[in-house]
Amino acid sequence: MNYVSLYMFFDKKDIFFDLDHTIWDFDRNAQETLHDLYYKYGFDKLTGQQNSDVFINTYTYNNHRLWDEYHHGRIDKATLRKARFEDTFEQLGLSPQLFPWAFEDEYLAICPTKTNLFPNAHETLRYLQSKYNLHLISNGFKEACEKKLAHSNLSNYFQTIVISENVGVNKPNPQIFHYAISNSSSVIDTSIMIGDNLDADIRGAQNVGIDAIFFNAIGAEKPADVRYMIRDLGELESFF
Repeated sequence: MNYVSLYMFFDKKDIFFDLDHTIWDFDRNAQETLHDLYYKYGFDKLTGQQNSDVFINTYTYNNHRLWDEYHHGRIDKATLRKARFEDTFEQLGLSPQLFPWAFEDEYLAICPTKTNLFPNAHETLRYLQSKYNLHLISNGFKEACEKKLAHSNLSNYFQTIVISENVGVNKPNPQIFHYAISNSSSVIDTSIMIGDNLDADIRGAQNVGIDAIFFNAIGAEKPADVRYMIRDLGELESFF
């Protein structure tokens, strides 16, 4: 974390959070779902690998790569959903045509109902909610976001919830940040963004003049253009 004075953001009024990989532990929830479906659909026999780790790791790599493409508008939702599993099969030496699409249907139905959050998520959100206006900006798909918020009891923390699929543009596009500011009746100078994605969340916010805090749960090196960083959500209490 940065060594900063206590409550350095006392002048802020509105805090905007990302959801996936920031509050809701996307990878952990996805891994649990994929592990169960791996055996249900007989992927252990199909791949010849009893352990699900290689399949999950390959999928996770492809999913992250394709989400980055989606963030920047280079692919659409349908392409992301199709390619992440087809590419995984191909990289495992299997024909993409062998992938059973009922697997993806179940994955999309089950994964958003998982409730693994990053440590101190509820405690930190309760603390901040007592002092600030909290908002959410997510690039996730509408149906999935709504399920995640409902099943994880997160909705009530946020005064406004902006989902990119509803707006028509994704972070880091400046339009979604301006929309979120306008939609929340907040102002840029007294707002701040907290998220895990350097391009979508941090640089996207900074490019429109919004301060940002990089949530770095994976221990990556802090880039020079990122001013503030935390590794645990609980650290936010010393910032605010």
